[in-house]
Amino acid sequence: MPINVCVVLRADKKEDTDLYLPKDSDFETLPEVLQKLFTPQQTAMTLLVKPEKKYARLSGAELLEHLNEPGYYLQLPPAHDPPLPVAAPEYTARASKK
Repeated sequence: MPINVCVVLRADKKEDTDLYLPKDSDFETLPEVLQKLFTPQQTAMTLLVKPEKKYARLSGAELLEHLNEPGYYLQLPPAHDPPLPVAAPEYTARASKK
């Protein structure tokens, strides 16, 4: 039977970190590091996953793949924007003379 309903747990120890699990999955079968990160369990939402829908950081089809194998999806905070490029030395020299 395909998985199409999942529970999203929110980590209170790490900001913007969520764990998507099949609705009837056994929390105790998760890797120990995930169990520690998501204990106590804080359910953020229950979600009906549709393959054609776009979710926060992946498609529904990708989320369903993760829910089937390895059995969960760990959503981490987005990476920060890269720093702005440094101005060319000749520009910096001209700007400082003004």
